[in-house]
Amino acid sequence: MTPLSDVELIQRLLLAAVLGGLIGAEREWRNKEAGLRTNILIAIGSAVFTMMSLELADARTGDPSRIAAQIVTGIGFLGAGAIMRTDAGIQGLTTAATIWVNAAVGLAAGGGEFHLAIITTGVTLAVLLVLQPIEKYLDNRQTPSGKKPPDTDV
Repeated sequence: MTPLSDVELIQRLLLAAVLGGLIGAEREWRNKEAGLRTNILIAIGSAVFTMMSLELADARTGDPSRIAAQIVTGIGFLGAGAIMRTDAGIQGLTTAATIWVNAAVGLAAGGGEFHLAIITTGVTLAVLLVLQPIEKYLDNRQTPSGKKPPDTDV
């Protein structure tokens, strides 16, 4: 495999940054801690690790999936830091999941899988934007005591 040209490097990094930025903008709009800059940096970092993995594995006939596997582990650590248990329950699960998916978008962009990265970002934004009103509706079906009404289906 020949080394990536500067144009290819820039394309992959910019795509990761733009797609991470779209996901981050949604998080920022909802006033979440992991917002615009955080999500851009996660996507760029994942892309760089992926490109380096491909480059190093080719140069030394190694396995490029080893670094990708470590991206998943490292992002899991970041995501765990976003989850908080409070008296009101557990918060930050969606943010943690978004961090995880955003790393996958960066990995896809860094690996040159532009179509996959773009489609994944679109699906992620649809989940974050479209499903929230449905989730709120379902949460509002709870009784004032905080318990869901009994199931009437027999």
